Amino acid sequence: MDAGFDEFLHVPARLSIVALLAPADWAEFAFVRDAVGTSDSALSKQITALANAGYAEVRKGRDGGVRRTHVRLTPQGREAFARHAAALEAIVAAARSAPAADRNS
Repeated sequence: MDAGFDEFLHVPARLSIVALLAPADWAEFAFVRDAVGTSDSALSKQITALANAGYAEVRKGRDGGVRRTHVRLTPQGREAFARHAAALEAIVAAARSAPAADRNS
């Protein structure tokens, strides 16, 4: 397996979250929840795991009296996602370049 492949990030829920956060600065929890299509509790669990791994940062505060939670990737999280995405692209490229006979067996 490619050295950049990250088993931790490859969990589908985490991969969806980091892919969504990669181009963003801060994203509101509710936006991430709706975009990923998960529950509050499931998203909270995955964001906590990402934060514990050093891949995400969470900021909680009030906006006009409303409690809001925001999340973003850390520099380490951005680098890990970039390496993982490159590893996935290499796997896909290898599969596309394989001779047709190899793909059919």
